[in-house]
This record gives sequence, structure tokens and C-alpha cells, in this order.
Amino acid sequence: MGGCCPPMDLFRSEPMQLVQIIIPIESAHLTVSYLGDLGLLQFKDLNTEKSPFQRTYATQIKRSGEMARKLRFFKDQMLKSGLPPPKATRQANLNLDDLEVKLGELEAELIEMNANSEKLQRSYNELVEYKLVLQKAGEFFHSAESSVRLQQREESRHIGDDALDTPLLDQESSTDPSKQVKLGFLTGLVPRGKCLAFERILFRATRGNVFLRQAVVENPVTDPVTGEKIEKNVFVVFYSGERAKNKILKICDAFGANRYPFTEDLSKQAQTINEVTGKLSELKTTIDIGVLHRGSLLQTIGEHYEQWNHLVKKEKAIHHTLNMLSLDVTKKCLVGEGWSPIFASKQIQEALQRAAFDSNSQVEAIFQVLHTTEAPPTYFRTNKFTSSFQEIVDAYGVAKYQEANPAVYTIITFPFLFAVMFGDWGHGLCLLLATLYLIVRERKFSNEKLGDIMEMAFGGRYVILLMSIFSIYTGFIYNEFFSVPFELFGRSAYACRDLSCRDATTAGLIKVGPTYPFGLDPVWHGSRSELPFLNSLKMKMSILLGVVQMNLGIVISYFNAKFFQNGLNVWFQFIPQLIFLNSLFGYLSVLVVMKWWTGSKVDLYHVMIYMFLSPTDELGENQLFSGQKTVQLVLLGLALVAVPWMLIPKPFLMKKQHEARHQGQSYALLENTEESLQVHSNHDGHGHEEFEFSEVFVHQLIHTIEFVLGAVSNTASYLRLWALSLAHSELSSVFYDKVLLMAFGFNNWLIRIVGILVFVCATVGVLLLMETLSAFLHALRLHWVEFQNKFYEGDGYKFYPFSFVLHDDEDE
Repeated sequence: MGGCCPPMDLFRSEPMQLVQIIIPIESAHLTVSYLGDLGLLQFKDLNTEKSPFQRTYATQIKRSGEMARKLRFFKDQMLKSGLPPPKATRQANLNLDDLEVKLGELEAELIEMNANSEKLQRSYNELVEYKLVLQKAGEFFHSAESSVRLQQREESRHIGDDALDTPLLDQESSTDPSKQVKLGFLTGLVPRGKCLAFERILFRATRGNVFLRQAVVENPVTDPVTGEKIEKNVFVVFYSGERAKNKILKICDAFGANRYPFTEDLSKQAQTINEVTGKLSELKTTIDIGVLHRGSLLQTIGEHYEQWNHLVKKEKAIHHTLNMLSLDVTKKCLVGEGWSPIFASKQIQEALQRAAFDSNSQVEAIFQVLHTTEAPPTYFRTNKFTSSFQEIVDAYGVAKYQEANPAVYTIITFPFLFAVMFGDWGHGLCLLLATLYLIVRERKFSNEKLGDIMEMAFGGRYVILLMSIFSIYTGFIYNEFFSVPFELFGRSAYACRDLSCRDATTAGLIKVGPTYPFGLDPVWHGSRSELPFLNSLKMKMSILLGVVQMNLGIVISYFNAKFFQNGLNVWFQFIPQLIFLNSLFGYLSVLVVMKWWTGSKVDLYHVMIYMFLSPTDELGENQLFSGQKTVQLVLLGLALVAVPWMLIPKPFLMKKQHEARHQGQSYALLENTEESLQVHSNHDGHGHEEFEFSEVFVHQLIHTIEFVLGAVSNTASYLRLWALSLAHSELSSVFYDKVLLMAFGFNNWLIRIVGILVFVCATVGVLLLMETLSAFLHALRLHWVEFQNKFYEGDGYKFYPFSFVLHDDEDE
């Protein structure tokens, strides 16, 4: 592979180096910008003792933050107007000072337009309500006047019939005008939900000395104050006296009732309605013009939004990074330190040279490598396929620097263990088709904002792809297609001796042909021996897979010990752990394979139990091979020896090494920096720390007990492969037999269609969603606990380089 970058190595993290960069202050901005484009340097904060406001570039960050606030304001306005910012091409050579001025002008203009639009809209809404009051209250007064005229006609008719009494009444009424009461009234609108409470409070506050009439407004009305659509009623309140009026005004304010003036004169009412209608028309025209003008302004902003936003984010990130650099005593240079991969040295130096040239700096930046005992960050170069597997491992803990990476094995073992629990090639095909859809539309989905669940599924699309492929493979082994067996690889090796053999046991079957070439013989499905046979097969298979994977973890711990040149871990961790695990469960796995190979009926439960309880007793009919008793005694002895082997020697040898190292260093005052670094890295940085023997011994005791008990519990934990596989198979069988076949047992098309729909919903909801999630979580547990605890420390920290791409992703 050509170029500066070596081939990707996922097994161990990239070799890192601590570098120091001395940058002339005139080229600092451009240098950090180029390093951000490169994205291969993680800066250290050299100003931790300073607060953010005491740092050199605090003013520039505040300025960028203010510009970012204005851009967020523009974005909110565009979203409210239904104009999402379009993806525009970024233009070069945009001056930040000019942009700041332009953003200020645009913000002032937009705020002024919003304020004017709000005033106009409020005036428009008030006029709409006023018009409704004029119409509804006018109808009330008109109906009241009509009823008065009708009453007067009736009275005049009555007066004509009884003329003797009329002069007395007229005289009485005309002679005492002071007894006539002048009533006042208020009109307005009140929210419909508050009408009953409004009427009740009015009645109580005035002790019933009011007359209230309400009219329902058919359509919701936009409230002038809140701007929300509310269902309202027009009200007219008649009262007597100034005190009652003041009470009514306070109650109206409390209930949010908007009051409007109203005249009793019918001619003036008509004139007022005409005036209000004219004003409404004018306001509507003005508002429409304002909306068009505001829309064109937002459209202009939207065309440049991405470019402006990118520039502001970039400037803010640059100044944040510059604040992590320390100012030289001469105040002419900035000194920065950071971690970078060793392969990136040439690229960083080229970026520094380019920045010095482009900024016309007379002095180039200085790049040098520092020697340190500090643990470097962990950096794995991944692609879109391996990144999701790496994230599964990192969710448990980031690998220590250059520790063996479990993700290399997880790429295969994780989907395989999932498939062991999910084995059905029909369900695997459904998962495969769904995943292929995500992969085919990868480019489209990667540029869209997806929901939480869809985002997770899309991010792990390649994990699901391998899960589905392995599920199809294990489905062929289990010979299950939605729980239905097929003779895909040949004819069954067995046939029925008589017609009742399927309802009896496999004793009724006779072998009539060669062994079924691949996977489970379909004749087992449906027989009475199916469940005991599958139980035995899947349980033993789970033990075998678990022992193999745990042995793989122990073997990886050996490569870790060799890489870090830690001989103690090889002799007093790797070897006794390998002996202990395989003396017990490795031996069990060998017995399982031998029993399958020989077809013996040996009771393995009895063999393993009495290997501990009565190791000297004869095996009798449970003997698989000659000399088995002697082999078991030797293995039991090795397992017992392995426990103190793990526990006792290592703490004493570590103490001896510590004393020797300190004694040697007390005489060697001058030593090479690289050798010192090697000493510290080999001994995990304990060179200058106090050695606490009691702590080391207790830690080793805990580690030994954890491994011994874990060897048993972890092996038992792999039985979840058997349990979930059996549960998945039985659920699938129940849905097929009790839903689909039962529905097709009826000679009714409606029942059959309903049966198909129920079967599809149950398969998708339970087997393809819930069971997938369940098997995924169990596979995750087996990797995090049973596999990784054999070798993986996971106490490192991730490499987060300064990169504009990462900043954009985080903001999104």
C-alpha cells in the first residue's frame, strides 16, 4: 500500500507520540486551521490553572459565540417559516469581520420586521375580534329592539281597549322621571372554557345585579395577546353603577376577556362595521407584503447559512484550541503539546510548513517529539464496516494503549454466537433483506436525520448483516425455515418401520440411506424424541463453544503479556489459568466429542460429579476409554495445583522486582531517557510509587477467586446459547402450528387471511424484533463478561484529535 499511511492494524492501537509544537504568533491561526483539517493531533490543555475568561483568546471566542447565536436565531426563524436551510456549496475567501457586520445588520433587520409583523398581526386580530363583537352584539341589540317594538304595539293595542287608565299611567311615569335607572354595558370576548366560571364570578361579585348575554363564535379566534387559536364567546354585560363597572372590569382582566367599545345606535354600528372591514383589508394586504419580504430575506440567508455556520464553528474551534496553547515568555510564540500517531509526523510537519508559507511568516513552526511516562491515548483506525464492532467493545471500556483489541475477534464471534441463539434461515433471510435495504440506501440515510431506533439500526447495519448471514448458516444446520424442515441437502437417512413410528419414538425409525450430509436430519422434526435430542445437542454444543471462546481469551492474555514483556503474567497467570480451565471443562469438552464419536451412552453428569466427590472410585459403565480414572486424577491434581500457582508466587516476585529496580536506580543516577521510559512502561508506571505488598496480595487473591469461580459460572453462562436457541425454535413452531396451520384447517378464506396476518405480525413483532434484541443482548453479555474478562483491561482513554469533521458531527 503506497502513501504515508501504513496498512490498518486493528489488533493493536496505533503507536502514539507526544509532540511539542512552537508556533510563531502571526501564523498560529492558520497553523491550527490546517491541523484541524488534517485531524491527527490531540492537543493537551496547558492552561488548566486559568479560567476560560483569563485565557488569551477569550474575546474571540465570545465574538464567535455571539455570531453563532445570531445564526441559531436565523435557523429558528427559517424553521418557523417552513424554510429549512438548504445545503449550499461553501465559498472560499469569506472575511470574518465582514460576516460579523453582515450578520448584525441582518439580525437588526429581521428583528425589526418581526416586531412590525407582530404589531400588525395583533392589530389585525384585534380588529377581527372587534368585528365579531359588533356583529354578535349588534344582533343582540337588534333582537332586543325588535322585541321592545313588539311589546309597545301590544301595549298600544291594550291602551286603545282601556283608555281610562292610560292617562293616569302616562301621567305617573312622566311626572317622576327621577325613578328611571340608566344601565351601562360592556362588550367583549371571553375564552369558551372560562365562560361558566366567568358568569359565576360576575354574579357573586355584583350579588346578582348584572345581566349577561353570550353568543357562541363558531370558528376558533386568534387571540391578539397569545397568538393562539382559541374558541371564544361574545358577551354583553349590563350593570348599574360605577362600582359594579369597576368590579366587572377587574373580572374581565382576570379571565383574559378582551373588551371592545360598542354603540347602541344602529346606523353607527353599520358604519363602524364598514370601517373595520376596510381596515382589515388594508392590514391583510400589508401583512402579506411583509411576509413576502421576510420570506425573501430568510431565503437569502438560507442560501448562505451552511457556509456562514461552517465558518463560525471553525473559528470558534480554532480559538478554543489556541486557548489550550501556552504563550511564550517573549509573547511572540505559542507552545502546544499533543498526542499524534507516529505515522502522522510527516503530514503534521507538512501542514506546519504550508501554514508558515501561506501566512508569510518569517519563522517556521518547530516540531519535536517529547519523551514521557504518561499513558498515550488509544487510537484504532476503523472504517464504516469495523467501526460498529469497535463501538461494541468501547461501550464496555476503551482498550489500554496497545492492548490486544477484542474487536478483531468480535467481528466473527459476535454475529456467530447471536446466530446460535437465532438459528432459522427464514428469519435470517428477513433480517438480511432489511439490512440490504439500509446498505443500498446508505448514502441517502447518512445525510438524513433519523429517529433514535432507526439511527441505531442504521449505525449497526454491517453488524446486522453478519448476524443475518450467520443466522442463515445456523438455520441450515438446525434445518429450520420458520420452524419447517426441508430436505435441502439430500434425502433423510431414516424411514418409518410402521405407520405409528412418528407418534412413538425414534426406535420406530430405521436407517435406510447414508447420513444426512449437512445439518440436522429433517426426520427429527415432529417426532417425540425431537426435544430431548435437540436439548442434548444444543446444550453440549454451547459448552464446547464456551470453552473454545474462553480458551481464546486466555491465549490472547499470553500475547498481551509477551507484547508488554511481562514474564510474571505468562508464568503465573496464563499457564495456571489454561491448566485450570482445561483440566475441568476442557476435559468435559473432550468427553462430549468422544461420546459423539463413539456413540456411547455414558452419563457425563455422573462422570464429572464423581470426578470431584469420589475420584478414586471405579467408573464402571461410565468409562469411555482405558486409563480414564488415572487421567481424571492427574487433571484434578493439576486443577488443585493451579490455584495456589496463581495466588502465591506473583506478589512475592513483584515485590522482589520492585526492590531490585529501586536498588539499581539508586546507583544509576544518569540513564538514557528511552530506557527510563521503557522501565516505566513495562512496570505500569509503578517505578516511583510505593509498593504496598498487602494491596498487591489482596488484589491477586481477588483475581484468583474471581477466575476460579468464574470458570464455573462463565461456562454455565454459555448455556444461554442452548436456552435461547430452544426458545426461539419452540416459539417459531408454536406460531406455525397453532396460528398458520390451524387457520388453514378451516375452509374459510377470511379465517385463512386473518391467520396469515396474525402469523406475520407475531413473526415480525416477537421473533424478528424482540427475539433479535434478546439474542443481541445475550451475545453482548457473553463477549463483555465471559470472553473479555480473561485478558481485557479496558482502562484506556480514546484518541480525540482536533478535527473540524468531528466538530461538525458533534454539533449535528
